[in-house]
Formats: sequence, structure tokens, C-alpha cells
Amino acid sequence: MNRAFHLDDDHFHDECGVFGVFGNEEAAKLTYLGLYALQHRGQESAGVAATEGVQLRVEKGMGLVQELFTPDVIARLPGAAAIGHTRYSTAGDTTLMNAQPLASDCNKGKLALAHNGNLTNALELRRSLEHKGSIFQTTSDTEVIVHLVARSKVGNLTGAIADALGQVEGAYSLLVLTRDEIFAIRDPRGFRPLALGRLGDAWVVGSETCAFDLIGAEYVRDVEPGEMLRVSKSGVESIHFAPEKQHQYCIFEHVYFARPDSVVFGRPVNPTRERLGRLLAREHPAIADMVVPVPDSGVPAAIGYASESAIPFRMGLIRNHYIGRTFIEPSQAIRDFGVRLKLNPVRRLLEGRRVVLVDDSIVRGTTSRKIVRMMRESGVAEVHMRISCPPTVSPCHYGIDTPTKLELIGAQKSIEQIREFIGADSLGYLSLDNLRAAVEDNDGKFCTACYTGVYPTELVQLEVEAHRAC
Repeated sequence: MNRAFHLDDDHFHDECGVFGVFGNEEAAKLTYLGLYALQHRGQESAGVAATEGVQLRVEKGMGLVQELFTPDVIARLPGAAAIGHTRYSTAGDTTLMNAQPLASDCNKGKLALAHNGNLTNALELRRSLEHKGSIFQTTSDTEVIVHLVARSKVGNLTGAIADALGQVEGAYSLLVLTRDEIFAIRDPRGFRPLALGRLGDAWVVGSETCAFDLIGAEYVRDVEPGEMLRVSKSGVESIHFAPEKQHQYCIFEHVYFARPDSVVFGRPVNPTRERLGRLLAREHPAIADMVVPVPDSGVPAAIGYASESAIPFRMGLIRNHYIGRTFIEPSQAIRDFGVRLKLNPVRRLLEGRRVVLVDDSIVRGTTSRKIVRMMRESGVAEVHMRISCPPTVSPCHYGIDTPTKLELIGAQKSIEQIREFIGADSLGYLSLDNLRAAVEDNDGKFCTACYTGVYPTELVQLEVEAHRAC
């Protein structure tokens, strides 16, 4: 379920980040720190589940990780094993009941589950389960997995999880905590990232390796698509629970979502983003005095563009990093207030200059339009907008919060019409071929459905084709 964007928030949002620790007596504290590093993946709610081998305790709430997990809260989560979750909803309402991890005490024992992704057949499965008597406590697609595990006729938990996941379609990177083990699981196509690390004698798992860096853990490898890792006192057991399918890594992780200091899908993110900028400069050169990024996400690509074009890189826009979830709006109308709250132009640097403005994407176009207007009001002579990915023409169904196709400016207007709408002197998008080249996608292992409208899972593609036929 897509949700409304916040004020002047015209970026895509990932659903969540997950993190887990097994084998360290400060597991809950380390999980809190891991979630802190993954806060960019979700800011609506956060939660941690921990166990000391007997009880399985969960603490969660609405808000940011650092606000929720005080020392007193962490103290209520003893044990050497924990998993955590930070959420931005794409499926289910924005309420506390949908905050994760989801805990259950069923015939397979006590467990807690944290999910990054989106199940494309969750609604059908939910209706079927409700018809059979299941009672749901949340509106999240993640709870479908909990019910499927509980209803599985396979006696052991490992087999029951595999049986449950054999019935779902879509994207999932999962962590499951029991009283004596953690399962780390990735869907057979590998849409969303999930990595394994080591911290002394303990094992850690997380959505991105930047979380390992914060706690001093070493990145070991990615959890493979279709792989279930069972982490216990016996070590790490690898179980391939599903037949291998064509890999479909989310290419937008490298364009925008992941932190630049992470390794995602086995590739360091920052060099990839700089390469996007270099390829963009070759594809769409401009005669200009400076290259200015839209911070923070546009910085690496702008560095690459400046390096390739030999046009000086300048921080002509300064971002305010201290915007809370609420603020007092002025009583009088201030044009572009939301953007001005976040970004401020360096007027003396920009005045009279020709500027290449680099950003990672254009969603509705409203924010880009306001930024271009703000640049012109600062005295910029020319604005040449450059985007480090192709036009987004289709919504994502695999764990990214995106507007409908009707709201995506790339699906409704030509590039020239978009240029006119945002008010730039020129506009250039990176081509799909160059995007693939930047991530060295020679065998189609990345999902590019948001740029092509061709989806890798059958259910979604059938729905798209049925809609087109209407």
C-alpha cells in the first residue's frame, strides 16, 4: 500500500532495514547501534526483539531509533541474541501495530520476525488464511508469513519456514529469532540486500554493511538468493530452501537507497555512484562553470560528473540535517517553504554562474521544480539538470514506496516536457544501458522494472498487462 509523501518529500523510500546479532551478551545494544546505522532505510517505527534462551522480549514504537531505545529500554532486552527492524511502510498502515519485529507464540514455538521487502501475493494469501480461520492482528504483509509458518504441517521450524516461503511471491529479506537461533533468509531472486558479518565469536546479519562498520564487525559475505542461514551455538548452517531463479537485485539500491559507505550486492556503493556521474557526463555534457549536487544523495554522482567533465565541483546547496518530524510553519505563506527548510543556496557562489545540477532521480518533479526556481532566484544564469538514472515510469512492487504511475512524471511526460515543467535550461537522464554498465550488469541480474515497466514476477506482470488491456 503506497503512502502519502511528507511535506516536499519527493524521493522514493525503502520499506525498512533489518539487523541481528547472535552470540554476544550485548546483543540488544549492538542491534540498536546497527539500526541506528540503517535509520536511512526507515524512519516511521523501530523495534528490537531479544532472548536470553528462555523469554523472548520485544520493544518497539513509532519514531526514530535513538528516540525509542533509551538505556532503560535496552536494559529490558537481555540476552545474547537479538534482531531489529526500522520501518517505512509500503504495505500496511503507519501504526504501532505494524511495527516490527512481529512476535508470535504458536505451535512452532516462540518467534519474532523482521522483514524487508514486499509480498506481491499477500492479499490473496491473507484472504485464504482468514477463510480458514486465521485472525490477523496487523495490516502488514509480513504477518502472512507468520500465519503460514504456524499452519505448516512440517513439524520442525526450519522446514515450516521453507514451506511457508514456498507459498509467497515477491521480495523478502527476513530475520527470524527463536529462543536459541536466528534465521537469515533471502528470496530466490535476491531483490533486497542481506549480508552476514562476524564480530569476534558472534555473528551479525544486516541490510547493509555500514551497520557492521559501526560496531566493528567484519563483512563476511552476502546471504545468497534462495538461501536460509541458521545461526545457532553450533555455528552457521546454510540451507538452500528454494530453487534458484534469475537474480533480480534492486538496481535503485546503488542509485539512491543504500548508504554510500556500504557494500551492497557485493559491490561498494560509492564508486558505483561516482561512475554513474562519469557516464552521465559523457552522455549529457554541458557548458557550465560548476557542478552542484542536490545533497546528500546527489553528491557522489556530481563528483563523478565533475571529474569526467573537468568542471569544478562546488557545494552550492547546503542541506539542513537537523529537521525533526515536526516543525512550526510560518503563518504567512512562504513559497517553496518545505524545500527551503531542507536546502539553502550559497548565493555569492552561484550568482551569475552556469550550473550543472546533479540529482539521483525525479519522482513527481515538484521538488526539482522548486530547487531550480530557488537557484534562479539566487542569481544562477543557467541550470542544466542531470539525473543519474533513467526516467522512472513504473511503480515498484518489491519493497519501495513509490507513487502510482499517474503520479510519476517520467510516465506522463516526455523529457522535453519534464524540462519545461521543472524550468531547467537543459535536462539529461542517464540511459538504462549506462546504468547497467555502472553496476556491471552483463547478465540481467538487476531488477529495472521501475525504468521499463517489465516486472520479473509473474503475478505483477499479469496485473500490469490486464490493466493495459482495459
